[in-house]
Amino acid sequence: MTKTHNHIRELTVTAMLCAIATVLMFLDFSLPMFIPSFVKMDVSELPALLASFSLGPVYGIAVCLVKNLFNLIFHGSTGGIGELCNFLLGASFVGLAGVIYKFHKTRKGAVAGCLIGAVVMAVVSVPVNYFLSYPVYAAMFGGIDAIIAAYQELRPGTNGLLECLLVFNMPFTLVKGLIDAVLCFLIYKPLSPILHGRH
Repeated sequence: MTKTHNHIRELTVTAMLCAIATVLMFLDFSLPMFIPSFVKMDVSELPALLASFSLGPVYGIAVCLVKNLFNLIFHGSTGGIGELCNFLLGASFVGLAGVIYKFHKTRKGAVAGCLIGAVVMAVVSVPVNYFLSYPVYAAMFGGIDAIIAAYQELRPGTNGLLECLLVFNMPFTLVKGLIDAVLCFLIYKPLSPILHGRH
């Protein structure tokens, strides 16, 4: 395969994964038993993780960027701050996982990349939410006390935004990353011929 053909294949696969990621981001849903309903679950990092492993971390980050741009255009309701935060978290996850796998192209390397990436995404979610998303949400939805009250309905002793993020959002984000990782391992091998251009 020539360099030009390989580049076209990479762009084509990336475009396909961007489209799937965009659809999956639209299909978010709430888990009100575990976290306030305004925090949504989706598996839209899955295509980005596939891109990061098969094409490289830059492509994975590109998928995160494109899906958030489309979500902002067609579905955005937070003035772009939700999409920005989603991008930062997704990019930290799939980018780091892809970098680790790039230098350790084994199953263990992929597992380590996913685990470390998921943990880093969970940790990064705390300052990103604390300094970026929740101040905007507070201005849009009745103040920070109203947001904390939503967490207190699930855990009455919760006190302060930082505790909300540490007790609820960080574990939630970690589980979200691990779900993406498990799904990736389940479907990566069957999709490998498409992702790598092999027949």
